Amino acid sequence: MALPSFPNPFTRAKVGRRESFEYDRLIDCAHGQLFGPENGRLPLPPMLMFDRIGLISDQGGQHGRGEMHAELNIHDDLWFFACHFESDPVMPGCLGLDAMWQLVGFFLLWVGGEGRGRALGVGNLKFKGQVEPKVSRVEYLISIKRIIKGKLWMGLADGLLKADGQTIYEAQDLKVGLFSRDQL
Repeated sequence: MALPSFPNPFTRAKVGRRESFEYDRLIDCAHGQLFGPENGRLPLPPMLMFDRIGLISDQGGQHGRGEMHAELNIHDDLWFFACHFESDPVMPGCLGLDAMWQLVGFFLLWVGGEGRGRALGVGNLKFKGQVEPKVSRVEYLISIKRIIKGKLWMGLADGLLKADGQTIYEAQDLKVGLFSRDQL
């Protein structure tokens, strides 16, 4: 099978076909050193909501078009536990959703897209539980449904968030677009 073309030579040179990314490489991405300074970046901590991407592939997943697995180690001194909610610490649901959007945007760049990522929406979202300090690990499972390549690159994916192996968030039709500076 032939590798997909990468229109951004910086992406091809720096990333190649790496299938996992440890924390230091995610921070490189946040500083614009992974996909190039004009392209999308992950947010810096504390808004970076995963510690590693254990798998990224342009095949597989529920829809056969690509998948990602990422993890966040949970410890009771994470910043959001102190402020959401006092005496009732819980990770805000929007942070788990944002992590899924972050991952879809990262996937678009990894397959060769150019531009800055922006969340465009989600079709359906269900919360079945919450991330509390007693949880040790959060897993994000992203299944790519479709990538639209044109003036605007857009990714459509489904995602799960698991807390210690139990699915507690389900997101369908996560939408992320890549935009050039003049489109923003």
